[in-house]
Amino acid sequence: MNNAHQTDDEQARLWNGPAGRGWVEARHVLEEMFKPFEDLLVQEVSEAAASRVLDVGCGTGATTLAVARALGPKGYCTGIDLSEPMIAAARARARLDGQPAGFICADAQTHAFAPATFDMIVSRLGVMFFADPVQAFANLRQSARPDARLRFIAWRAPAENPFMTTAERAARPLLPGLPERRSEGPGQFAFADRRRIASILAASDWTAIDIRPIDIACSFQRTELVRYLSWLGPVGLFLQGADESTRARVIKTVSAAFEPYVRGPVVSFTAACWMVAAQAPTEVMRG
Repeated sequence: MNNAHQTDDEQARLWNGPAGRGWVEARHVLEEMFKPFEDLLVQEVSEAAASRVLDVGCGTGATTLAVARALGPKGYCTGIDLSEPMIAAARARARLDGQPAGFICADAQTHAFAPATFDMIVSRLGVMFFADPVQAFANLRQSARPDARLRFIAWRAPAENPFMTTAERAARPLLPGLPERRSEGPGQFAFADRRRIASILAASDWTAIDIRPIDIACSFQRTELVRYLSWLGPVGLFLQGADESTRARVIKTVSAAFEPYVRGPVVSFTAACWMVAAQAPTEVMRG
């Protein structure tokens, strides 16, 4: 078994297991926290006058449905994610909202999209988890119409995003076996290096590549802090299987570490990300 396939399997197990459960459990916190990113992508779709949009790594569907609302009856948005629990939550929400959006439970790296289908592809923090990102973006490019636009948001470096690593730094003395973040391979900060992003997109035949830093103010209700830290990230994954005593001790310690980010009734921080733009070639290229 090659390394890429092993990594694919790891990601599938993770997002169909504890990570997927965590995101579904904390989806309302995440949707509030990342609403500014959703708004940016909806604005990009509106300015592009797109009609057929693909949302990659759509999770529980917040951005997919926001784009669908913006498109109205003149367009259609499809979300894709390999997590069955998150896609199930997205489909349930679409039915509840009455939004005409579609959801595919599959790996966007290998899914057999109909060629030249989408005139815009977007992603809110969902493209950093591919085992073979060049293959993934080549596959996405073949799903795009000539001149289609690509817009995605990805995290910059961990050092620029201390909020995102607060929980594991605070918990590590209590949990010495907590896995370290991997500097390479799939993960939250896999696209921290601007040059790597540009190389991946160029190698997968995207053109007009533009990568710009954005710093976005994010927040969520203080009452949701324990839910956030106990379901998400490396600490949240660990706590899903911890005994009650360990869980209580870790939550108390980690909650205190977030105090610098508490502003009255909200938790607030600045997210350091990239806004990445690219375009499909004028002529459809076959891989």
